[in-house]
Amino acid sequence: MTGRTLNRLTATKVAALKEPGKYADGGGLYLHVDASRRRWLFRYSWRGSRCEFGLGSARSLSLAKAREQAAECRELILEGRNPKLARGRGHDAITFGEFADQYIETMAPAWRNPKHVAQWKMTLTKYAAPLRRLAIADIGTDEVMRTLRPHWSRVPETADRLRGRIENILDAAKVAGFRDGENPARWRGHLNQLLPKRPGCRGHHAALAFQKIRPFMKKLRTRPANAARALEFLILTAARTKEVLLADWSEIDLRQKLWIVPAEHMKAGRVHRVPLSDPALEILLATPEDKRSGFIFKGEGLEKPLTIMAMPMLLRRMKVDATVHGFRSTFRDWSSEETNYPNEVCEMALAHSIPGKAEVAYRRGDLLKKRKALMDSWAKYCGPHPMPKVKPA
Repeated sequence: MTGRTLNRLTATKVAALKEPGKYADGGGLYLHVDASRRRWLFRYSWRGSRCEFGLGSARSLSLAKAREQAAECRELILEGRNPKLARGRGHDAITFGEFADQYIETMAPAWRNPKHVAQWKMTLTKYAAPLRRLAIADIGTDEVMRTLRPHWSRVPETADRLRGRIENILDAAKVAGFRDGENPARWRGHLNQLLPKRPGCRGHHAALAFQKIRPFMKKLRTRPANAARALEFLILTAARTKEVLLADWSEIDLRQKLWIVPAEHMKAGRVHRVPLSDPALEILLATPEDKRSGFIFKGEGLEKPLTIMAMPMLLRRMKVDATVHGFRSTFRDWSSEETNYPNEVCEMALAHSIPGKAEVAYRRGDLLKKRKALMDSWAKYCGPHPMPKVKPA
């Protein structure tokens, strides 16, 4: 705590201080004087970081009242609560359960079906029960681990969804001003060091190491099947299975080298523009012009797309220990470890939602030019395409 001696200032001295600066009263309480105003500050240490926030103007808040507030802040610290966040609701910091319920109520209208809403409520009520009564500002890695461990091996898919939803809630709480610091439920670079990966669970699909993608693509390109071209296109665009299977020629702008995926095919329910690298474009241009209608990757009946099992079965025949969805992780690992593209650009390439201010910026534009350069770099890393380059029509 800043300042060991309390009550250094007097009301008379406070009124007389005009020189800009910070004047300590002790116990973390400071009078901050600058050219335009005089205000009370409380400074303290929280989990190894220096923190500071304002208590109010010295015009309306007397020295005695400022001391009372500083004393209350010190009490909160002794209770293990961050005063900056706890004071957002008086002395009763918002709990995880309260914020989670508010979050679901706010987001529910945007979710696609009542079942999805019910799943969120059940997960964050039943499985996240140990967190619900805790102040959301005070939840750390230990609290998250205590919540996840009982379920991680017993019901791995549910536990993985639980982790993701806890991460969502804590991210939203930070944006709302109820938390600070890193998200203790984050997987990559955090919980993946403490918990075993769950193959087959959402977010942990078996993935091919990005260092092996070039020989894999070389082998894949020798396969004549339509499923092979669909999988190649999926890898080059970092798209999801559903988006590729339902891809229609009406979504392709060959002149602009764009694939415009309609909202109804996207997980987030928003239109997504995908820049097409030359190899991705060449896959499309291999189809004769008079056959460029309907589904791009047609099934046996020509009026229907490939079945959802076509690409997984291809991987099985190729004896590759990876899932189709896992190639998105391959792309993401490569972009993180081998490139200097900003995180927002890489996440937008995967059509992921980006929390906080970055999401607001994303909605004003989708960084298409930067994503084009990223996807061209990815295509180059995947290796040369055997087909000759063809100019768009």
